[in-house]
Amino acid sequence: MKNLVILGAGTSGTIMANHLVSKLDKKDWSITIVDQYETHYYQPGFLFMPFDIYKPSQVVKKGQKFIPKGVNYIVKEVELIVPEKNKIALADGEELPYDILIVATGSKTAPQETEGLIGPNWYKNIFDFYTYEGSKALREKLRNWEGGKLVVHITEMPIKCPVAPLEFAFLADAFFKDKNMRDKVDITYVTPLSGAFTTAEATKVLQYLLEEKNIKVVSDFNIERVDQENNKIIDYAETEVPYDLLVTVPTNMGDELIERSGMGDDLNFIPTNKETLQAEAHENVFVIGDATNVPTSKAGSVAHFEAEILMENVLAYAHNKPFKEKFDGHSNCFIETGGGKALLIDFNYEHEPVEGTFPIPGIGPLQLLKESRMNHMGKLAFRWVYWNMLLKGVPIPMVPSKMTTKGKKYKTQ
Repeated sequence: MKNLVILGAGTSGTIMANHLVSKLDKKDWSITIVDQYETHYYQPGFLFMPFDIYKPSQVVKKGQKFIPKGVNYIVKEVELIVPEKNKIALADGEELPYDILIVATGSKTAPQETEGLIGPNWYKNIFDFYTYEGSKALREKLRNWEGGKLVVHITEMPIKCPVAPLEFAFLADAFFKDKNMRDKVDITYVTPLSGAFTTAEATKVLQYLLEEKNIKVVSDFNIERVDQENNKIIDYAETEVPYDLLVTVPTNMGDELIERSGMGDDLNFIPTNKETLQAEAHENVFVIGDATNVPTSKAGSVAHFEAEILMENVLAYAHNKPFKEKFDGHSNCFIETGGGKALLIDFNYEHEPVEGTFPIPGIGPLQLLKESRMNHMGKLAFRWVYWNMLLKGVPIPMVPSKMTTKGKKYKTQ
C-alpha cells in the first residue's frame, strides 16, 4: 500500500482530497489529509463581515463536512516535513510515511514583521480583515465609528487576494455613503505598488474608480514602522501618512512548518515549478495554492484551477507517466466596487486582465473590466459555489482551468 499525504485541509487541500479519492485505486493507495484546525473558513467572506454584508456564521463551517469518505482525516499539528526520508513528523510524535506529498498549508498574516504594528492599539484603531478575528473586531468598530482619516494599507506583496484591499476601500466608500457620513470620512489607499494593481490594464480602470470615489492614493510606500502614539505609518523614505483608523494588510507568509522544514524561501513559500506544480527540490512533493511561490495571485480561483492540473500530474506521477498538463497561471477575480456593482478580471501568466466577456466568449453574461450589477451578483453567488461545488471538486460549468483568449481584447505582455 502506497501513501499519499495532503498537508492542509483549507481550500486547496480539501479540493485535492475530493479530486483524488475517486481517481486513485483504493487497493494500492491510501489518502490522508492533516490539519491542526477543525474549522474551515470561507476567507473571501472576511471582506464583507466588517460591513455587515455577511454574518460570521456564513463564513465558518466544520472542516470534516467537506472531507470525502475514503480519506483519512487527522486533526493534529505537524511538527516537521522530512523530505529526505519521505515522512511527516506530527507534534505528538507520530510519524506518517508518504510516497507522494501535496503541500497545501496556505499563507497567513504576520503583523509581527512590521515594527509597531502589534501594540496597545491593535484591534482598537488598527485592524486587519484577513483573519476571522480581525474582520469581526473591525465590524464592531465600524458600527460606531464617527469618522476621520481611514487609511487602507498594504504592507508588502505578495498577499492573498491582491484585489481585496481595493475592494475594502470601495466598500468603505459605499458604506459611509449609506450612513450619510461620507463627508466625515477621508479615505486613503496606501500601497507599495506604483499603481492600484499588479498589472497595467487593470490599474487604469481601478485608478479611475479610486479618483471617482474621492479615494486618495499613496503609492510606492514601503512601510518601515507604525507610530501608534501619534497615529502614523512611516515608510523607509520617512514619508508619513496619518490615520484615525488604520485597516492594514500585514505581511503574508507561508506556514512556519515550511521554515522549520527548510523547504521555503524568505517568506516561507515553497519554490515550485509554475507549470507542473512540483516542488523544485523534491520530485515526489507537489505544492498548491498559497503555499507556492508561483507568479500568480494567491486566490481561491487559482487554487481551483491549479487543482484540476495538479490532479492529472499527481496521477501521472503515481503511474510513472510523464506530465501532460501545465498550469498557465489562470486567475479569475471579482472586484467589488460598491453600490451593488463589481468588476471581473481574468488573466494568466501571459495575458493581462482585459475587456471581454466571460464565461461564454462573445456572450457573457459577465463583462470583463467593466462595472456591472451582474458581476456583483456573481461575487455574492460564489459563496454558494464555494461550499457546494468548488470544495467538493465539482466542475464549474463553462469555467475551464486554462484561460481562453476567445471573446477577449487581449494584449501579450
